[in-house]
Amino acid sequence: MRSGAGGLYPRARALLFRLDPERAHDLVLAGLGWAGRSELALGWLRRAYAERDPRLEVRAFGLRFPSPIGLAAGLDKDGVAVRALAALGFGSLELGTVTARPQPGNPRPRLFRLVEDDALINRMGFNNAGVDALVARLERLRRQGQVEVPVGVNVGKSRAVELADAVADYERSLRRAWGVADYLALNVSSPNTPGLRSLQERGPLEALLALAGRLRDELGPRPVLLKIAPDLDDDALRTIVELAEDHGIAGLIATNTTIAREGLTSPHADETGGLSGRPLGRRSLEVLRTLRRATDLPLVSVGGIWDERDVLERLAAGATLVQLYTAFIYRGPVLLRPLHRALLDRP
Repeated sequence: MRSGAGGLYPRARALLFRLDPERAHDLVLAGLGWAGRSELALGWLRRAYAERDPRLEVRAFGLRFPSPIGLAAGLDKDGVAVRALAALGFGSLELGTVTARPQPGNPRPRLFRLVEDDALINRMGFNNAGVDALVARLERLRRQGQVEVPVGVNVGKSRAVELADAVADYERSLRRAWGVADYLALNVSSPNTPGLRSLQERGPLEALLALAGRLRDELGPRPVLLKIAPDLDDDALRTIVELAEDHGIAGLIATNTTIAREGLTSPHADETGGLSGRPLGRRSLEVLRTLRRATDLPLVSVGGIWDERDVLERLAAGATLVQLYTAFIYRGPVLLRPLHRALLDRP
């Protein structure tokens, strides 16, 4: 690893993992935000971690991705570390989940490491500074020419808004983010906002997807993707595919975190919230394969992707792009170069 970077994260992780998980997350994000304001730091990150090669490029839903390996939503909800995360070598960044209104999220503690299982459980509850703050930050970055990879904005429902008013709440966020996001993602699958997953049912989902179509007609073309839960049965997945195709959705993101808890050994296994990491991998792959049999839409695979084998397996199973989150927390930025080299070395 260049610049001695390979040995840095294991030592840093040993320190970070002594802290409360959310405190450690905030410190890392603040550090990345600082690095994004220093050209010297950004240059070091690129040399140490990034693997840029034109053979890695992927085109999907009208966008060019310098790599199929992106960062999943949830890590940088407010877009404070866009420049540094891109410098690490991610081929795309999905920011959010963001809501129309600022909200503090659920009470702490709300993030738990399941070290024995290579997993996390979170019940963050869409804590974010609101769509206006995120849009202002992205507008500034774009004016300064500092957005180097496609940036998606993942949109969810404000907790204070009743389910009956969800479409109007999504509409406000989508309108605000439409002009600054390379793509938008509708999050109807987090388990941490009461009732949110009911928006995956046919009636509510059709209303939300119809909204996306109306906004495309009014505001101009913009890829809108739908992020779904891993806990749906095959009939529900096929219904989602049908509605997505009928309403011109550009692609599906599969999957969000799971409420399942099979096979866990950590003492935190009974915490409520969404489980991510290695234990989600098998189900996320199953959902990917089911969706690929049902549709030709671009599919973004996320959930339990840990190493080179996982990335290659997801792409072979029909994923157009993949996203990481929990593996990035556990393994750090050193995992990106081996993943990219595995892609470059495949037959």
